[in-house]
Amino acid sequence: MMRETDHHFMRRALELAKLRKGLTHPNPTVGCVIVKDGKIIAEGYHEKVGMPHAEAVALEKAGTQAEGSTLYVTLEPCTHYGRTPPCTDAIIRAKVKRVVIATLDPNPLVSGRGVQKLRDAGIDVCVGVLEDEARELNEDFFTYITQKRPYITLKLAQSIDGRIATKHGESQWITNQESRTFAHRLRAQATAVLVGINTVLRDDPSLTVRHIPWESQPIRVVLDPNLRIPITSKLVREKTAKTLIITASENREKMKILEDEGIKVLLAPAEEGKLILREVLRELYFMEIMHLLVEGGAQTITSFIKEDLYDRLFIFLAPILIGEGIGIGDIGTSKLLDAKRHMLKSIYRFGDDVGLEYKKL
Repeated sequence: MMRETDHHFMRRALELAKLRKGLTHPNPTVGCVIVKDGKIIAEGYHEKVGMPHAEAVALEKAGTQAEGSTLYVTLEPCTHYGRTPPCTDAIIRAKVKRVVIATLDPNPLVSGRGVQKLRDAGIDVCVGVLEDEARELNEDFFTYITQKRPYITLKLAQSIDGRIATKHGESQWITNQESRTFAHRLRAQATAVLVGINTVLRDDPSLTVRHIPWESQPIRVVLDPNLRIPITSKLVREKTAKTLIITASENREKMKILEDEGIKVLLAPAEEGKLILREVLRELYFMEIMHLLVEGGAQTITSFIKEDLYDRLFIFLAPILIGEGIGIGDIGTSKLLDAKRHMLKSIYRFGDDVGLEYKKL
């Protein structure tokens, strides 16, 4: 049964979980609070994959005081041996009296089993406190587990009239520095950042997190069907982050040069000169890429939209008009009735730029 104070303590657990957003992939981000006599006696969060889970961290801090306490956790405790031992066993050993869980784990190895194991041990369990917030925090993990593909965010920077580049392909920079700094926060939340080869040839991007302090870099992924990436490009020369080239070309000589530079090259099937996106995503899933940020260019963004392969859309809107230029291409919509619908989640202001965050319906 839910109590009046449950929301207060679960909100603190969610705050702890948010501290590691983007740093725990392919694991979810999880926070835990242990309360006794109405006061927090220990807190914990999952730092990164392979490290102790949030519950284990908090229980270690609480020590013998955990006996008779209430444990708040943002995701159902695990029951299986993975990279770390089961959290349910640690909770039972610590003689915790009550466990409050925000949401069940979608992983079939866990889902419902953690709750049942705790109840079988005589522990009072309450599920569903701030569930919507907890699921939204880990929506990338839920998608990764249930759909067996990465959670996909599409990012566009465009003019008022919907152009992401001039007719000559110039796009640096449509938006202001504030917008671009926030875009680095989006990169920080992702396991990998993806662009098409045309973006590499035109802009020579680094695709790293730079404008904010961060302790890891996303993998840089390039869709390059014919293996045209220049050896002199920043994605090859700069070793600050890993680079993955996905191609349909069997140019062994070029592959060897790239691999000698520390670049991973992955072969994938193509049709009519374009890589098959569902096959690409399947490979990324097996590489434990949980959250994929797609940054462009126009052809790549259009392909993901046309095939309905995205979950979130983030548009940076600059106060300029370009007129004739490059925008999203044909996505197969001929009637307004068939237009792809989205829910507006958030609006941000970056000086005179506007950020619009949409969730696909």
